[in-house]
Amino acid sequence: MTSLEWLPAACCPRVYSATTTNLRVSHHHSKLILCRKKAGRMLGFITDFFTYETTKSVVVKSWLVGSINRFVQLLIIIYFVGWVFLHERSYQTKSTGIESAVMTKVKGFGRYNNQVMDVADYVVPQQGTSVFCIITRLIVTINQTQGVCPQYGRRYVCTQNSDCDKHLGSNLANGIFTGNCLTGYCEIEGWCPTENDTVQTEYMEEVENFTIFIKNSVRFAHFDITRGNFPADIDIKCIYHPVDHPYCPVFRVRDILTHANESFSTIARQGGQIGIHIRWMCDFDQALDRCKPSYSFTRLDDVFENNTISKGYNFRFAKYYKTPDEEDYRTLHKAFGIHFDVMVSGHAGKFDVIPTLINIVAACTSVGLATVLCDIILLNFLRGADQYKAKKFEEVSEVDIHAESRSQSLLTLKNEGKISEDSETVANGQQL
Repeated sequence: MTSLEWLPAACCPRVYSATTTNLRVSHHHSKLILCRKKAGRMLGFITDFFTYETTKSVVVKSWLVGSINRFVQLLIIIYFVGWVFLHERSYQTKSTGIESAVMTKVKGFGRYNNQVMDVADYVVPQQGTSVFCIITRLIVTINQTQGVCPQYGRRYVCTQNSDCDKHLGSNLANGIFTGNCLTGYCEIEGWCPTENDTVQTEYMEEVENFTIFIKNSVRFAHFDITRGNFPADIDIKCIYHPVDHPYCPVFRVRDILTHANESFSTIARQGGQIGIHIRWMCDFDQALDRCKPSYSFTRLDDVFENNTISKGYNFRFAKYYKTPDEEDYRTLHKAFGIHFDVMVSGHAGKFDVIPTLINIVAACTSVGLATVLCDIILLNFLRGADQYKAKKFEEVSEVDIHAESRSQSLLTLKNEGKISEDSETVANGQQL
């Protein structure tokens, strides 16, 4: 306790007042220092935010780093010139949205079940669309009428009605199961007699010599250009060949299967799906006549070749008749055939200034990646990295700028004063 603390304020008003005032001033001074520190931190944050970094050129004479720099720059230039500009033609405006129309016609005659088959017999559907089927083999069930009959097959063998209960509601048979056992097989209600699809029949061998005519027109809406897959003076007697007649629109079935690496005998017996792909890759910077299609062929259902179920391609259709008594009956056909799907794709391009400038800027910017790579090597992996950092990075504040400006100003004033004194001395010397 100090000598003044025990005195009441009333006894020594002046002394007590002075002490209290000093304490208040000290407390206020502490608050002022704290506020100044907070303001300093805030000002430092703002100062750090409003900074500018400029590139500083440092010449490093190193064979290793220089070789890496030029090699990376060369790779980038080769990539942009060779791939981006020449191969991908990135200086063009591209259009992949094409409008396409396809019409097909099949021609040929075959013999099946002692009958001559023409296009109306073996092509389904008959409208000449881009998707169609040529029937190669048939299983025919004649004179079917509505009624009840046994469903033949090993899985449907029975000895009593309870053996057929497990098939109730099944869609795998040729009708609706009644739950009865009839002559050793489960009974169904529907078209009778039921189909026996285990019968092995021969395929129509003449199919491989049938021809398919494909007419395809495409329109590139972006450029308002329409093209067709063959010229007006084409010889309709030609047959497509990838070398001799690459633009002939007539295709032999055997040739299509050969190009798709498929055996005619196998696909004719089980059926299958073949894709005919027409590609339009056009460069409208060249002559318009050079915009022509290319053809390729593939087996579309090849992925299911080793499956035990639903192998190949088949479908059913029926032809209906009436008896003199107005009773309906039909002939059911289970058809195996080659399902063709004509697919059209492509794109076109034409020179445009905007993509050209964009890719040039991208190329120039990418060349700078070599500098980034070399900086990483110099700053982290080579001997003398600390010296390189000191040369490359230098921090300049406003205080340094003002100090430098002030020193330069003082130096300028000093030089001006010296020049003034020298001039005065020269003048006095002339007077003397």
